[in-house]
Amino acid sequence: MYTHRLPTPRTSTLATSPKASVKPPALTPGGLVRVISPASPAERDAIGRGITELERLGYRVRTGSTMHPDGYFAGSALRRKAELESALLAPDPSAVICARGGYGSAALLDQIRLPRRPKPKLLVGYSDVTMLQAYLWTRFRWTSLHGAMVAAGFNNGAGNRSGYDPASFLNAAGGKRNSWSLALDAEALSHGEASGTLLGGCISLLETTLGTPWEFDTRGAILFLEDRGLKPYQLDRLLLHLLQAGKFRGVRGIVLGDFPDCEPLAPSTVSVRDVCRCILTPLHVPIIFGAPIGHTLRPMLTLPFGVRARLRAAGEGELEILEPAVSLSK
Repeated sequence: MYTHRLPTPRTSTLATSPKASVKPPALTPGGLVRVISPASPAERDAIGRGITELERLGYRVRTGSTMHPDGYFAGSALRRKAELESALLAPDPSAVICARGGYGSAALLDQIRLPRRPKPKLLVGYSDVTMLQAYLWTRFRWTSLHGAMVAAGFNNGAGNRSGYDPASFLNAAGGKRNSWSLALDAEALSHGEASGTLLGGCISLLETTLGTPWEFDTRGAILFLEDRGLKPYQLDRLLLHLLQAGKFRGVRGIVLGDFPDCEPLAPSTVSVRDVCRCILTPLHVPIIFGAPIGHTLRPMLTLPFGVRARLRAAGEGELEILEPAVSLSK
């Protein structure tokens, strides 16, 4: 019988988050990448290809000690917790890129021990890593990157199917540009322009933060939502729950992914696009549907989490990032 998680601590170790965002050091050529596995196990070959791609970009890559899969987790809760803490507390200005998502990060959140105000680390990932990004934002206001992972994006190469978009990753991670634009290659469900703090992630993970200490405030946000493998009625349920929980109140704009593997369930012909239009357009905010973010078969765009952005919902859509997500100072 595998161990699902560690015992719940008797006292809370959550810190009070400051109001301003805290930006980690940039990942520049020659910089160190620490690979962690907080959730499900990844294929060894996929990790190897991802490491090769990161090294091609000029980074040094360091992996943790070998874990042995524990059920549907990459390792025991104790090992995954230790690896996560070690990566976040390492004294060097390294970035932390997850091997893959899957499931398991949430069980670590009320277990990890961090100082009240630790030095920020650049966390990169999507899918189950949404939980870690929500935690680091609510506790410490760390910015992070919603983007490719070692065995879920980097392994398939730059510009390739199920790979990653190199320009958006380098702009977001490198910190050399004060602003840049992302062509969303999508469609406008509701036209307009809006600015706000870019927040979001995998919608099925964001829904599970409701009622937890790492549920974040979406007021004033440009909210991005994506996922895969949902039937339209399941996405309907998720969006309705977020709506009824007030998470769309005060949202200034919405960027939606392209939701692969989400075909209608026969005999219904209602699509996920139809669901998004029905539930979200009454909000009367700019909305883009079909961007290659998170779970996508197209080269994945990297979105900075926790920075100011401007959404233009017209044509194929554009997202302008208005500030760096990282700091060039060490």
